[in-house]
Amino acid sequence: MAHRRLEDQLMRIPRILTAGALTAAALFGPAAAALAADPSPGVEGDDRAPTEAGTSFRTATPVEQDQKATANASSGDYLYWVFPADAEQRPTVRARVTLPESAERHGASTWRIDVYDGLRRRQACMYGMQARTAAVEASSVELSCTLRTVRSLAEPWSDDPLPGSYYVRLTVTALPEEDLGLPVAAEVEAVSKDAGGAYAVDGALAEPLVPGVSADERRNEEQAALDWSSGRWSDRWIWTGAGGLLAALAGIGGYVLTRGSGRPSRMPPGV
Repeated sequence: MAHRRLEDQLMRIPRILTAGALTAAALFGPAAAALAADPSPGVEGDDRAPTEAGTSFRTATPVEQDQKATANASSGDYLYWVFPADAEQRPTVRARVTLPESAERHGASTWRIDVYDGLRRRQACMYGMQARTAAVEASSVELSCTLRTVRSLAEPWSDDPLPGSYYVRLTVTALPEEDLGLPVAAEVEAVSKDAGGAYAVDGALAEPLVPGVSADERRNEEQAALDWSSGRWSDRWIWTGAGGLLAALAGIGGYVLTRGSGRPSRMPPGV
């Protein structure tokens, strides 16, 4: 009898384990599925473009190139973003401001974007519509600014663009006083064209112009900076080498053509 009772208990063990597994799946399955479908806010935010802007250089919102940043603000606010640019790049900054309903506005408004380097020097725009006036019936206004090609080396007294951080400031410069504080929506995007060695110079900047980072911290982040800092190499070296080779071949060809037969020339009689 005892032996048979032990066999019955052993046979019940698989059924008990199966029932427990089904119960656990019923209780925790929906929760696990919800966690998998709803990632944590921190992970989701890493891949999402910025949805706000800073109000000064110190609070400028970081944004990567080819990433569109948005922000809701009020007319009269100063909006700031900051993006990195490397040597041989020619950045273009585009901005779009969606204006309030025309029935709420009392007149035209003028909007402007300015770009500053890491030393907060205003950079000139090669071309683009840096400032534009929107009529009272306009629903939006678009701006753009194409900078000069970023150089790897510049004279200390010049304001040439160098590798590092670039600040974008967007604001309204003229509008009726009654329209101050009306809500607006802004979009900003920075893109670059690779200008190549035609605009490169010899030498390299020791450290990108990124304010707020000490020398020790910069050394610790040197490897990370290499992801977007090109260093000394550029395709200008290729053009320089090719030019030297062509000059050497031209010199050899000129010597062959002008050396003559090697025999002394004969003077005409009577001379």
